[in-house]
Order: sequence, then C-alpha cells, then structure tokens
Amino acid sequence: MKTIIVPTDFSTISNNAVDYAVDLAKATDCSVLLFHAYQVPVSMTDVPIVLLSIEDLQKNNESKMDEVKGSLLERTGGSIKIYTETKLGDTVDELQDVCDKLKPFAVVMGTKGATGMERVLFGSTTLTTIRHLNWPVIVVPPGKKYSTIKKIGFACDFREVVNTTPTHFIKDFVKEFKAELHVLNVDHKNSHSKSDTPQESILLHTLLEDLDPKYDFIEDANIEVGIEKFAKKNDLDLVITIPKKHKLLESLFRKNHTKDLIFHSHLPIMCVHE
Repeated sequence: MKTIIVPTDFSTISNNAVDYAVDLAKATDCSVLLFHAYQVPVSMTDVPIVLLSIEDLQKNNESKMDEVKGSLLERTGGSIKIYTETKLGDTVDELQDVCDKLKPFAVVMGTKGATGMERVLFGSTTLTTIRHLNWPVIVVPPGKKYSTIKKIGFACDFREVVNTTPTHFIKDFVKEFKAELHVLNVDHKNSHSKSDTPQESILLHTLLEDLDPKYDFIEDANIEVGIEKFAKKNDLDLVITIPKKHKLLESLFRKNHTKDLIFHSHLPIMCVHE
C-alpha cells in the first residue's frame, strides 16, 4: 500500500497539513504515517542542564501522537490506516531515513512551525526538508483544505528538460488523479527565450506526451506573479516546481502585500527534485 508521510510538530498549521494529508490519502487509497522528531531541550547556563529526561519526552510526544491519531480515526471512521512514529533526533535526518525505507507517495508539510513567529517557509524545517529530501514534498499553506485535484500546473523554463525533469514522479502523480496537466512557462517579451528553447519544448513534449499536456505561455515580467494570476484564473489545484532549478518556490511563499495576488496563500506546491 502507498504511504503518505506527514511530519507534525502539533502546531495549528501542522495539524492543518495533517488534515489535508488524510483527505489526500482517502482519495488515493494511501495509508498515513504521522511522524514527529524531537530533541532534548537544554537550559543554556554556565553548565548546560537537560530539562526533561528522554523517557519523559518520548512518553509526552507519544501521548500527543496518540491523541492526533485517535481524532483522525474518529473523523475518518477508520477508513484509512494511520500509523505513528516518534523519534529522537533531527527532523530532516530522521525523515530522510523513514522515507528511504517506506518510499512514500508523498510527504505533506505545512509552511510554518510552532514558534508563533511570522516567518515564511524559508529558514524553516519545511525548506530544509525540500532541499534535502529526494521525494515529492507537498507544501500546504495555512488554512488550505483538500479538494479534488483536477488541474495541475508544472512550472518549466524549457532548459535542459531531459536532465532536469522528474518525469516519472510527474506522470505518476498526474495519472493518479486523472488530472489535466498545464505546463507553465512565464516570459516577458521573449527575454528568457534561448536559441534552443523550441527544441527543448519538443523534448519536454516527448517526455510528457502520454499525459496530453496543455502548454500555457504566460506573458509577465515576474515569474511568480504570472503563475499566481494564471492559477487563480484557471482554478489550478496544485503547482509542481523543481526547487533546485529556480527560486519560484521562495517567491510563491513570500509575503505579498498586493491583495489581489495573495492566492498563493491557499495553493499547495509540490516540490520534486531533478
């Protein structure tokens, strides 16, 4: 059975990502693994003092996990299998280990941690996970609820597509939902176009042709704004991006004061490495 892994720190935003993941699991016939990694808190005095024993920390975190699991089983009527794992260690390292063993369908995370600070994705555990994890990571903005995934956007710059496009992940995901795939390319007066762009676009079509993708060439001087406008106008349910290729992910989650463009606060982003 396929598995969706959901790292949680028991925060409101994290709990929202858990809810999204559970509904996604119901739609894809996946099981869910709730995952929490913790570290031993230390008081930084002249002599470092461990504030709680490892045994107490483990029991406390396992108790929280049991509460979350119980609530989810009640909400879903036991229609999906839910597992839990609590480990002492660095979140990203431990998560990498779990993913390597389970080979998940996806990892689902929220965009902020439990600190209460008004910080965005970058600098958080989520960003570190995206940078280092070689599995699809779906980033769920605060308050976003799962809805059937019918339209998926794939942000592409038509550069070295054969070497940089995670074709099998994209195909598996799009086929899972029988979704409509939109290949999104943002340019302004052909400023990003290269001599090999036509050839690269043909190569991409060869890679993805069995998905019957639609190609949308968006005229905008700002890549993230262009995608935001398109997604809002065309009711995209999710955007796939390759984090190593460009800074689109950072731009999409950056706080934006233009009210008409704050749609990104409710658009999930799936990050897949090259």
